[in-house]
This record gives sequence, C-alpha cells and structure tokens, in this order.
Amino acid sequence: MGGHFEGPAVSPGSAAGIAFEGNTNVLNSEKENWYRFGYFVLTETEQGVETVDSSHFITPQNIERLQQAKEANAVQLDYTQPIQMDVKKETPKTDGDSQIGTVGCVAVDSDGNLAAATSTGGFVNKMVGRIGDTPIIGAGTYANNLVAVSATGKGEAIIRGTVARDVAALMEFKGLSLKEAAAYVVEESVPRGNVGLVAVSAKGEVTMALNTTGMFRACATEDGYSEIAIWPSV
Repeated sequence: MGGHFEGPAVSPGSAAGIAFEGNTNVLNSEKENWYRFGYFVLTETEQGVETVDSSHFITPQNIERLQQAKEANAVQLDYTQPIQMDVKKETPKTDGDSQIGTVGCVAVDSDGNLAAATSTGGFVNKMVGRIGDTPIIGAGTYANNLVAVSATGKGEAIIRGTVARDVAALMEFKGLSLKEAAAYVVEESVPRGNVGLVAVSAKGEVTMALNTTGMFRACATEDGYSEIAIWPSV
C-alpha cells in the first residue's frame, strides 16, 4: 500500500493490495487517483512499469514467519523478530506501541510547493484485503498549500483520527502553527502509543511528533540544519 499527495493543486494518488509490481511508482493519472488490487496491475502495465510474478516476494523466511504467526494466532509487523514459541512471553508494550514499518516523506521546494508520500511495511497474517491508513488520503498522507504530512503507527487509530488532514485543518481554520497543530493531533486525537508523524509547512518549518516510545526520523533544511533521532526529544 502507498499514497502520495501534492499541494497546492491538491493532487492525490494512492494504491492498495497491489500484486506483481516491481516498483509501485505510478500513483497518479488523469483517469483515477485510487487504485486497488487488479485494476492497478493493468494501469501500471499500460504505463510501462516493470512487473514481476508474485512468487518474487515469497521467501522461506517469510513462509516460516507466516506459519509462526498463524500458530500463535497473532498479527505482527513484517520485519520484527519472529515469534518465539518456546520463549517466555514478555510484558506487552503499550497498546499499539511497536516498531511500525512505514516509510514516509514530506518536502517543500523554494516556491512553497508541498508534497507528502507514504508507504507501509504491512503486517504478517493480517486479514485478507485489510487496508490501513497509508493509502487513505487525509489519514496517513495529506498535503495542501499550507502543510504536508506523513504519518506512521496503528492504521485503524490513524484512520479514526484523520491524523494528516486534522493537522492541516487546525492550521487552516484555527491558525495554529505547524508544531502546535501536530502536537495537538498526536497528543489529543490518537491514543498514546499509536501514532507518529513528520510534517513540513510552506514556510519550511519542520516538526516530527510522536506519542510512541520512539520513531526513526530525520530532516534536513537548505540552511544546513539536520536532525536524526529515534527517541522523543527531551
């Protein structure tokens, strides 16, 4: 699953449940801005995108992990440590608080044009057909003429909180700053341990807010400032 959004023209594109693709890079066209399952396969073929058979993504390690998850009747992120059936169960983390596999990016150019893009790592043993927040415009991804937002976390919670759009709405309708809007959404709209986000404004302001134990994140600006972090800022 993945999605991207460009402002100020409000030009979205998203895809979910994709099969056969080598690279999911055709996310927008004049015809449609939402693709799901087989329809997207036809579209990317029309666009000349290289495709591969679904067996390309099947490995012995993934098969073993899926079997372990099924035996444990559990759903887990696709890159976390495999479930250890013979190891004493550890104390669970805060609800939803785990190493989420989303890859997100926001950017602004010298003219103030904004863009956001998000791609998810997914879950092992998830319900067939489940679609999370990542390709849902306004939930995991959003941009307009004020701000670009990309979120990560527990998809269901992010969808309910309309996280990305709410950051933009608070800036647009209440006049909040980027950091104020992001902080409010992260702390008040989504239960703790469920969300993190990166956002940039048309003025070049950057914020990386989270209510989880940590979030891998980084930013860089044209004036030479850069930041790389995992844990919450003190």
